[in-house]
Amino acid sequence: MPDPSPAPPPFSAPYAPDDATIAARLLQDARFGAHREARIDRSATRLIEAIRANDDPLGGVEDMLREFALSTKEGLALMVLAEALLRVPDARTADQFIEDKLGQGDFVHHETRSSAFLVNASAWALGMSARVIQPGETPQGTIGRLTKRLGAPAVRAATRQAMRLMGSHFVLGETIEAALARAQAHAASGSRYSFDMLGEGARTADDAERYFESYARAIDAIGKAAGENPLPDRPGISVKLSALHPRFEAVSRARVMSELVPRLVDLARRAKAFDLNFTVDAEEADRLELSLDVLAAAFAEPSLGGWNGFGLAIQAYQKRASDVIDYVAALARGLDRRMMVRLVKGAYWDTEIKRAQERGLDGYPVFTRKAMTDLNYVACARKLLALRPRLFPQFATHNALTVATILELADDPASFEFQRLHGMGEALYEQLGKDRPEIAHRTYAPVGSHRDLLAYLVRRLLENGANSSFVALAADNRVHIADLLRRPAEIIGADSKASHPTIPLPADLYRPQRENSHGIEFGERAALDSLTSAIAAERKAAPGAVDIATAEQASAAVAAARRGFKAWNDMPAARRAAILDKAADLLEQRRAHFIALLQSEGGKTLDDALSEVREATDFCRYYAALGQKLFGEAEAMPGPTGESNVLALRGRGAFVAISPWNFPLAIFLGQVTAALMAGNAVLAKPAEQTPRIAAEAVALLYEAGVPASALHLVQGDGAIGALLVGHPAISGVVFTGSTDVARSINRTLAAKDGPIVPLIAETGGINAMLVDATALPEQVADDVVTSAFRSAGQRCSALRLLFVQDDVADRMIEMIAGAARELKIGDPAEPSTHIGPVIDAEAKQRLDAHIARMKREARVHLAGDAPAGNFVAPHIFELATAGQLTEEVFGPILHVVRYRAERLSEVLAAIEATGFGLTLGIHSRIDDTIEEVIDRLQVGNIYVNRNMIGAVVGVQPFGGSGLSGTGPKAGGPHYLARFTTEQTVTINTAAAGGNAALMAGVE
Repeated sequence: MPDPSPAPPPFSAPYAPDDATIAARLLQDARFGAHREARIDRSATRLIEAIRANDDPLGGVEDMLREFALSTKEGLALMVLAEALLRVPDARTADQFIEDKLGQGDFVHHETRSSAFLVNASAWALGMSARVIQPGETPQGTIGRLTKRLGAPAVRAATRQAMRLMGSHFVLGETIEAALARAQAHAASGSRYSFDMLGEGARTADDAERYFESYARAIDAIGKAAGENPLPDRPGISVKLSALHPRFEAVSRARVMSELVPRLVDLARRAKAFDLNFTVDAEEADRLELSLDVLAAAFAEPSLGGWNGFGLAIQAYQKRASDVIDYVAALARGLDRRMMVRLVKGAYWDTEIKRAQERGLDGYPVFTRKAMTDLNYVACARKLLALRPRLFPQFATHNALTVATILELADDPASFEFQRLHGMGEALYEQLGKDRPEIAHRTYAPVGSHRDLLAYLVRRLLENGANSSFVALAADNRVHIADLLRRPAEIIGADSKASHPTIPLPADLYRPQRENSHGIEFGERAALDSLTSAIAAERKAAPGAVDIATAEQASAAVAAARRGFKAWNDMPAARRAAILDKAADLLEQRRAHFIALLQSEGGKTLDDALSEVREATDFCRYYAALGQKLFGEAEAMPGPTGESNVLALRGRGAFVAISPWNFPLAIFLGQVTAALMAGNAVLAKPAEQTPRIAAEAVALLYEAGVPASALHLVQGDGAIGALLVGHPAISGVVFTGSTDVARSINRTLAAKDGPIVPLIAETGGINAMLVDATALPEQVADDVVTSAFRSAGQRCSALRLLFVQDDVADRMIEMIAGAARELKIGDPAEPSTHIGPVIDAEAKQRLDAHIARMKREARVHLAGDAPAGNFVAPHIFELATAGQLTEEVFGPILHVVRYRAERLSEVLAAIEATGFGLTLGIHSRIDDTIEEVIDRLQVGNIYVNRNMIGAVVGVQPFGGSGLSGTGPKAGGPHYLARFTTEQTVTINTAAAGGNAALMAGVE
């Protein structure tokens, strides 16, 4: 090998490059000669025929997909059952869950097409029979009759057994020892194995420690059973970095590098001691650069020199895959080492699409067409083969055409290997072994309990069950083999067709109505560094002076607004809309400036501040689009002959907009722009704690074209707000804030003589979340921590009261508390900070008093420590009853109440009794439970998380500002239903902020 060269600089490549540009290069390099194409066809055909001729009596994923396609109700119900049933501890919830899911499909009359034992046994159990199906039999009768004959316990046991049967086929062993024993039976055939210790990413320090110990024990056991063959013909293990650290995220890079790298090096040394293959698994795109930082630091550890087993998985559906290959090759070359590289296609596609849309990125980090992924896979394979022996390629695929193409590209069979998932691809690789016995293949084998395995299985079903998946199509005899042999380049056709025609870019998500607000990906180092540098530069500017209005000045502003109303109201709606669109553009151009203001004056963390700027931008564009439609040309109405009837909408007059300090830019601009778009003149009275943000926002609106006569900023305390509300010349009030103040405003307006003055009020409340035993603890922990503790708990929509089913409460609360302990509290200007200060000393005093009371009256699960200043650490208190919480506590304090499953109705009554209806969260896989809650509770926004692991992840209830009915909020996920297993319900009974203000502009 050549002499070592310097280590490469940190990995850097565009996060979401243009599809057409990549396609042009890939299509140019995709050509083979006619003779080579013919050889590929022959090889692939033999493999496909072997798949279809497979008579495995057990069956595999291919058989399950053929029997229960994910496009059918039965397939979806099966997937949900598989993901959640075995973790449900209580009989009542399990019975409800089974009944709910089996009722969604016709399992009773499902006629099985497969002869495989696994498929038949599952179909029989799902048909509610306690017996394993025999050849020629079908499950008959109704669910009710079988349940009555067998009894609920037998039905429950049969269904659970079906899930366990699936699990036992797709997991190599529930322990590493069992897996090794099972693998040993295949040793004679020369099979290689890579073991994957199942489990989700760590949320707590205890989780990370447990996963570390699990990996360490597995390495020791694998090593002792590894035999004497040299690498690469040795077993291996795969490691997820997110399992080794509870905050494996780009903004926590310094902590990750100091805490996770030593753990990874420790495990790698153990693997080196046995000369094993040690592979760092691929994860989501936003973790790629951080993963490579960790990998580079560990790989360079001198004590690992001389060992060629260190490896990395690379995802071909990521547009940066080729760049990653170049990077690791340079890394290996610089250290004069060899690295093993597993090339996969990728398992988080739907997640990547949704996240890019939520975050308003310029594009997608993954290809949106399956054929582009296949094309890129072959291009990456070609590159890996060219980089031998510096890299040892490991091609993980179940696609017969891909396998045949690689065989055509490759020489020296000892210099690469294929890989397959345990439980999949047996027939393909058995045939390959007969045709090319010199070609090695490795089985990627999951190890763990059936409870953990089934979440993994669902990911595999999602990955391979799509209608464009080769695995699904190859198993379908109705699909012609010639169709399966179509090359990716032929399917794409031209670089202009590289993107999926029905998946819009994030910016175009809401076209033609409006443009989506733009964000950045913190996982892209270049973008994050650019943003933080710009913010730092803005922070150096001297703060502007704030003029506090006197009573006389406030009254004068009302008179001026009344004078300016007519000219603004007469302005065409299209012109008003253009002004608001320009304001949105200016906001995005000055994003760093407003983020700096939000951090210094509002105490916002980087992600919260960016989200608020995006939300403010969304408000401007949303109201511009909707207002132009409502306030455009008058609508002709039918009427008697000789009459001309038209319906036209116009503003009311001078509107007072009183906004809060917790969203001093988004809610402020939401109220102001809605009222302006409706043709009203506006008196904007911001919170006294955040005057500079309001002043800068008004200056921006002036620059965009709003005349000073139509918009008047009136700074001051509550007394100034009361003066404006009580002025006889105002035509309406929009208010966001406390319920007490809203009631006071309402009484003031009701006491006036003259025309009735409308009030649009959005207040907070005791927002609740309901979690039953079917919910995934990791998802619950993510959502609860985000909603209850991020933004220092100072969102109108923040979670205050968590109801958890008693059967799972201990585990849920433990994970939530552990995850909250990992949040960093401190200076909001630091990107790594998760929780900044509460708004002022008065707010801190109120929260401290409540904490002191709860420590006396409730069970303490978490009492965090906060630095000096206006900081309040996360706290979790368990209440005996919901009635102990009588008012909203506006800070990072979570109250938990346990409930019995049979007493759900009492829980709903307790939520009703709070008297608030802003937001509600539901975590359940049982549709009947979800529908019961939605029908029973009159809540403005109901966020439902019923997605399965591997489907749409990262949904965060209460992620936005609490403003309802105004379209997607950049303050949190956009709640797009990217998958049929996720539902988000938005019911706008408590009309809030801007949208209601817009409608109030109508006479």
